[in-house]
Amino acid sequence: MTERSPDPISEPKAYQDYLIGLVGDDDPAGVQADTPRRIRALLADSGDLARGRPAAGEWSVLECVAHIVDAEIVAAARYRWILAHDEPDLIGYDQDLWVDRLHDPVEYGAVLLDLFEPLRNADLALWSRAPVEHRDRAGIHRERGPESFGLLFTMIAGHDRFHLAQAERALALLRSGP
Repeated sequence: MTERSPDPISEPKAYQDYLIGLVGDDDPAGVQADTPRRIRALLADSGDLARGRPAAGEWSVLECVAHIVDAEIVAAARYRWILAHDEPDLIGYDQDLWVDRLHDPVEYGAVLLDLFEPLRNADLALWSRAPVEHRDRAGIHRERGPESFGLLFTMIAGHDRFHLAQAERALALLRSGP
């Protein structure tokens, strides 16, 4: 059975708390900096199983990675809106539509990493150079309400951990067979 996070729309505070809890006392920048290495190891370990879905309606290893990439694209824009504008509107997105419609079924992990790594590095650099007091600057998420730069940055670290664990479970299920 796949672990589920609280619904980000119907349970926004529980969702935020859940992702923050996955980070715990760890530095969110350190968690995020480690994600590319973890993705590389996971893709190397999954081999031909990377595209296999463990069950109907469940994402494959590659689809989990694609979603992490999509989330980074969205977060990168949100970080910049929050830092540059006063309480900008932050729109939501349907993660399943993004995975289904924006990623080629034969897309390779290396292609995803080629997009993800420079963007993640730019976001980590933005975090480190932004004044600490700017971490409280917030945007207004249409579905979850106010989200600060610091909250969103920490949530993305938890989001990485959640979806990497989901990909690892998918791989384990594929290896164990029916």
